[in-house]
Amino acid sequence: MSQEIKADKVIDARGSFCPGPLMELIKNIKRGEVGKIYEVWSKDAGSIRDIPKWVAKAKHEMVGIFEEDGYTRFAVKKMR
Repeated sequence: MSQEIKADKVIDARGSFCPGPLMELIKNIKRGEVGKIYEVWSKDAGSIRDIPKWVAKAKHEMVGIFEEDGYTRFAVKKMR
C-alpha cells in the first residue's frame, strides 16, 4: 500500500489522547460522503488498537496505517 494516499480530509489529532482521535474520526466520518478518505494523525498509542477495531465494526475500509516520525497516520474510507 502506498503512503501517497490522497485524503479528502485530514484530522490532526496529535494533541488528543484516548479516545480523542477515534471520536474525531467518528464525528467527521458521520458528516462525510460515502467514498471519501479520512486520514487521522495520532500520537496516542491506544489508537493503534481502537481505530482499526472501530473501522471494522462500523464496516468502513482501513486503507492504511503508516508510522511517521512521532505519530501514526490512519487512512479510512467511508463505505456506508
